[in-house]
Amino acid sequence: MIKQDKLVEECGVFGIFDANEAAVLTTLGLHALQHRGKEGAGIVTFDGKNFNGVRAQGLVGSTFNKKEVIDQLPGKNAVGHVRYSTQGESIDKNIQPLFADLAAGGFACAHNGNLINAVEIRDELISKGAIFQTTSDTETILQLVALSRKKFIKDKLIDALKRVKGAYSLVILTNKKLIGVRDPYGIRPLVLGIKDGSYVLASETCALNIIGAEYIRDIKHGEIVIITKDGIQSLRPFQKRKERPCIFERIYFSRPDSIIGGKTVYTYRKKLGEQLAIENKIKADVVVPVLDSGVSAALGYAQKSKIPFELGLIRSHYVGRTFIEPTQNIRQFGVKLKHSVNSSCITNKKVILIDDSIVRGTTSKKIVKEIFDAGAKEVHLGIGCPPITHPDFYGIDTPDYSELIASQNNLKEMAKIIGVTSLFFLSLEGTYKAMGYKKRNEKSPQFTDHCFTGDYPIK
Repeated sequence: MIKQDKLVEECGVFGIFDANEAAVLTTLGLHALQHRGKEGAGIVTFDGKNFNGVRAQGLVGSTFNKKEVIDQLPGKNAVGHVRYSTQGESIDKNIQPLFADLAAGGFACAHNGNLINAVEIRDELISKGAIFQTTSDTETILQLVALSRKKFIKDKLIDALKRVKGAYSLVILTNKKLIGVRDPYGIRPLVLGIKDGSYVLASETCALNIIGAEYIRDIKHGEIVIITKDGIQSLRPFQKRKERPCIFERIYFSRPDSIIGGKTVYTYRKKLGEQLAIENKIKADVVVPVLDSGVSAALGYAQKSKIPFELGLIRSHYVGRTFIEPTQNIRQFGVKLKHSVNSSCITNKKVILIDDSIVRGTTSKKIVKEIFDAGAKEVHLGIGCPPITHPDFYGIDTPDYSELIASQNNLKEMAKIIGVTSLFFLSLEGTYKAMGYKKRNEKSPQFTDHCFTGDYPIK
């Protein structure tokens, strides 16, 4: 498999309680969250007597758009998951939701994030006789819940979560409850909605929109919400922390139509582009986005700079990220499968190419070459965030330091490697301005931004 040259979020989660056609609504919610994970999808339902589950590799529509599959998922309560693996192999047994029969009843868990002490806890539990069925860090939570000596599920869960470190949002289905949890820093997102009296939990508001649910609020950092027939209970059992949500939800991960902090993600990304234009005044003929991730920022850049916006690249949406390149002779065409140059916008033009981020730089290099081959006079590459100099350990698939181009090279060296006329990034201060802040609070940052700063909130 080709190494990705984009940041990839681990997972999306969804849950619904006391709803007719719960499995269908969960399928729709997972469709809306497909961008968060494309390796596998799963749904577990509870019909009042039994838990029912279907999990499969591939896209949601490959499995759950079939009536015979939905018929295997009766019940009015459901939890669903789309997966991209950062912790645990991409194999069937790691597809979530994970399920366990506990002494207190069934327990189905969908997890978005990453536990940084999962291996340590796993080794400890195995040494005491625990048997793990998967390589996913999510099973660590299940094992800790199962081993807790507390009487009630909510207390068992709190007991377990006080032992883990990392970023997580959880949606859990039991015999009588739908439970939502967000880590003490609120790094990974989780929202609450309602549809026809049925409560919904999801990673993003776009999953609420697709089923016609009304957004109520974000789950708070360090909050556990317990949904039952009697309503909602909110608990804040963890040590109080200042919220630090992942800044990449606004820069890259979340769908543009999702709402965060009262604004659409699209609005933030346009602001990033506007700020990039304010900081970097380059004379050019056209502004061209790298599709699809750079479109919003490119629009903002074009409008602010008064340079025409053009679709100088055309993207095919029918190429999966695991496309097999069978021979070395074919390898060079990998980027062309996803992007082709619209030469009418490029030939004899000075081009400003806008993207959301650079990880390894390999894809950028190939795209830039294609644009020059199409006859561009100059190619200036603008990035709508600061350089990514540090890897992530909280659920974002990033390479280590040695593969991060910005960690190993200065600006001039990166420009030479990629082959551009010039390369420019949005400043950290400009990024925070685009997010609606005057500046970054150095003592207590408003976001989890360690990929830019090395300031890891959880050690």
